[in-house]
Amino acid sequence: MKKPKILLADDHPDMLETVAQILEPTFEIVGRLGDGQALLEAVRKQKPDVIVVDISLPVLNGLEAANKLKLSGSTARIVFLTAHDDQDFVNACLASGALGYVYKAQMAVDLIAAIKEALEGRTFVSDFSRSATARHFGARDF
Repeated sequence: MKKPKILLADDHPDMLETVAQILEPTFEIVGRLGDGQALLEAVRKQKPDVIVVDISLPVLNGLEAANKLKLSGSTARIVFLTAHDDQDFVNACLASGALGYVYKAQMAVDLIAAIKEALEGRTFVSDFSRSATARHFGARDF
């Protein structure tokens, strides 16, 4: 069976390498990009099944790129891989058409699952860490 094609976008080369190492046994990595504009160009050429993208990218951030892809009619599924653990970012990313939102701290556990869910048209969001939950809902015992 053919492996799904994955396009990666993050402005940190070490992160791109780490993500590729996690994904390569299961997926075909068709590109590694460092900015949102390069991502848009690569999507047209590579026609990936899934795009794994960071929010914080130079030139065009990941959220802006996702919105442009949605408007362009791209059928690639989008999974955000980010350090932002803020519910407003989660909401904005899902509103842009993304199906996944994975915290970088949890990528070893969550990223493959998120991509598989996205390929099936289902949403996956990493669980908030205890500290993030406490920040968003007020400090109390969890």
